[in-house]
Amino acid sequence: MISVHDADVAGALGELSRFRQEFYQCLTARADALFELTDAVLCADGPVHSLVELSLVGEHRRGHGSLYGALAEGRLDAGRLGAAPAAVPLPRAADGRLVLAVDVTCWLRPEAHTSPGRILCHTYGRGKDQHLMIPGWPYSVVCALETGRSSWTAPLDARRLAPGEDAATVTAAQLRQTIGRLIAAGHWRSGDPDIWVVADAGYDGPRLAYLLADLPVRVLARMRSDRVLRRAAPPWAPGTRGRPPRHGGEFVFGDTATWGEPDVTTTGDTRLYGRATARSWDRLHPRLTHRAAWVAQTGALRGHAFSGQLLHG
Repeated sequence: MISVHDADVAGALGELSRFRQEFYQCLTARADALFELTDAVLCADGPVHSLVELSLVGEHRRGHGSLYGALAEGRLDAGRLGAAPAAVPLPRAADGRLVLAVDVTCWLRPEAHTSPGRILCHTYGRGKDQHLMIPGWPYSVVCALETGRSSWTAPLDARRLAPGEDAATVTAAQLRQTIGRLIAAGHWRSGDPDIWVVADAGYDGPRLAYLLADLPVRVLARMRSDRVLRRAAPPWAPGTRGRPPRHGGEFVFGDTATWGEPDVTTTGDTRLYGRATARSWDRLHPRLTHRAAWVAQTGALRGHAFSGQLLHG
């Protein structure tokens, strides 16, 4: 490895070495044992079924007793460890901007009856349209993405969701902290393109955009195919009696007759799917109701224009 002449590879190895040193500095008790245990988890040949198996991995050079001692007595600085991934070079999109993806992944724990904080996690079954609810630990994960087809991502933060927590509120706080670390590390400066935040249909895109409205971000969230949005309210005509309307006409995802003419249409060629056309409609918004997290925010949101962009797949 020392004799490698490729400058890019050598630079990557240098970044990896610095990250490993920073990770080691985050371990405040039983540092050596925890560091070797981490290497053993990363280098194990397949899933880890028991802790004692990790002591047999070549990277773990200590006895199996130190493994249990590291887990019982080891300590780490979580704040410093959370900031460590933001200090390394991050992948970017083709235009140079940062793209952050948020998602919830579950660690299923159906047999761990004594484990605290388990939640019923939505899991896809083996059959068609089969869904299962299995007890486990859901984790909210933030990753940096790059343009093009790749299975590599750069994880920046992971946080376990406790029972009763609202996923949008937790994710917004998580993104706020992560973006603050990226700005402090110099990955985003004033004048740079806004950071894209990409979310799946399980997230409330408009609410996520509202909670992050003061940050240099744009939210791109997939929406369910059965959603119904509203257009902007028509202008108030002088002399009209009655209460002014708050919303315009409906935009029903499943009814093309309600779509109207798109504001922007883009057409391009794809390598796998041929000709592809993307259409967008501006100023669509959901109708807020007195339920869930919107109850306390309905009054504050009246008249507020969302800056987030919504995409119907």
